Amino acid sequence: MNDRYDPGYGDDQYELVGYDEYGRPVYRQVPAQQTQQQTYDPYAQQQQQGYGYDPYATTGQQPPAGYDYGTGQQQPAYGSYDPYGSGQHQGGAPHDPYGQAAAGAGTVQQPRVAEQTAHIPQQASPADEEEVRDRDRPEYHTEQFAFVEEPDDNSEDVIDWLKFTENRTERREEARRRARSRIVALVVVLALAAVGGVGYLWYAGKLPGLSSDDSATGTATAAGAQKRDVIVVHLHDTKGGGTATALLVDNTTTKRGTTVLLPNSLALTSDDGTTTTLAKSVEDDGSDGTRDALDTVLGTDIQGTWRLDTPYLQNLVDLVGNIDVDTDTDVPDPGAKKKGAAPLVNQGKAQTLSGKMAVAYATYRAPGEAQNAQLERFGQVLQGVLRKMSSDPQAATTTIQTLAQILDPSLTDKDLGTFLAGLSDLAKGGDYRTDLLPVRTDGTLSAQASEGVVENVLGGTAKSPDKDAAVSVSVQNASGVKDNTEKARVVLLNGGFTFLEGGTPGSAQATSKVTYADVADKADAAEVAKTLGLPESSVTKGRISAGADVAVVLGQDYEPSSD
Repeated sequence: MNDRYDPGYGDDQYELVGYDEYGRPVYRQVPAQQTQQQTYDPYAQQQQQGYGYDPYATTGQQPPAGYDYGTGQQQPAYGSYDPYGSGQHQGGAPHDPYGQAAAGAGTVQQPRVAEQTAHIPQQASPADEEEVRDRDRPEYHTEQFAFVEEPDDNSEDVIDWLKFTENRTERREEARRRARSRIVALVVVLALAAVGGVGYLWYAGKLPGLSSDDSATGTATAAGAQKRDVIVVHLHDTKGGGTATALLVDNTTTKRGTTVLLPNSLALTSDDGTTTTLAKSVEDDGSDGTRDALDTVLGTDIQGTWRLDTPYLQNLVDLVGNIDVDTDTDVPDPGAKKKGAAPLVNQGKAQTLSGKMAVAYATYRAPGEAQNAQLERFGQVLQGVLRKMSSDPQAATTTIQTLAQILDPSLTDKDLGTFLAGLSDLAKGGDYRTDLLPVRTDGTLSAQASEGVVENVLGGTAKSPDKDAAVSVSVQNASGVKDNTEKARVVLLNGGFTFLEGGTPGSAQATSKVTYADVADKADAAEVAKTLGLPESSVTKGRISAGADVAVVLGQDYEPSSD
């Protein structure tokens, strides 16, 4: 405790002059001469009545005007000092914070010794002490707690980290939810695809264990129950000669389209009951006779015949706006006057062909090449036309009418246009293919043809004509004289042989040749040579490409009979 508030400590004497604003006593040093005049009376307190305490009673003097020992300045008179605003000290009344004046009212004030004036007043009551402590306790304000409304940098970092952690957790949960959703969607799609695939196989009769292949009735029964629309197309080369035949099949049950290519060597039964070839039937029997013969051999029901001469094919390709074909060879320009000129059609993928180029490619047959190679090129052109044809029946019918063809009476413009529009829709959707009908060398149908194309695609039954005593002879005219083919045909038919046209080679040959493949056919080959007026030395054993027993190449030494 400060020495100036501890009376009796040291030689100096102090006296109480009042209380500060917190109720603590304020002392001052008593002058030396006053101290000497006062005497110490330890028993003076026993003479007092009550507990009133007057530090100035012995002197009979009023305290001087307040003097601030801290600042050295004179303060207002003591009587005006009222730190609590009670108003009881006006007019020079002494300050009595503890009500001692009232307690000692009516008692005689006894003189005090100097030592007694330095005595500390008795302590206040507990209630007053609590009031003083509450008054002394510092007052706190909201703005002092800066962390409540004004977070510092560290708190901002903590908040940002919490937000980052929360956002990252949410993103992970969202990613997991999306992954689960995608997996569920994929499983559903795969399940639907599997069900759809099984349903299609069941509908098409291809489901293992339930398809017609495993049934007692066989494939032909299930395939025969399907509905098909079939039209036969004959391409006539008006410049180079020859024909090419194909069947256009629209399976309305399975929603698939097919072009079936028919080799010219296919053996048919003519109107007179004799065996002939497809090429010969087209020339001799016409559309009706050939259609009936094909129905007999293939077991089909052909609804109409479309004769497509090369000029009409050229116009058709130009009308649909050119076609794209994967060509397998270079095709020379038929109109080129110089050798070594650039080809009209180049070999390559997705070659764009105009009408003229399409006709050249569809009818091209390289020297020594089998007729089937040219037939497959014709099939490519047909499928290219179907992909470019309009799928709208009315628009397709208008295209056919624009060609101004004279169609077979059984096939009208509207029927053909509607039929081609349906095939066009299948070709654009990828549900279209081209098949070549396998034929043996003698022109009859093989087992492969019976089980594959004839039964599955056409829904028919192969019925090749019985092979009789007539020997089939393929004739290829290399004499340079166009009429020699027809003259040889007449001679052979009159001789009891079956005539098969072998076409015209690329160059003329000097000598004629008669070839057989089987030793058993050697005698027949000698008889053919004798019938045609060729020397016996022209007969030789070799390979036969055509579907015939004997192959004949007419050379420049061939002299037709006068008959």
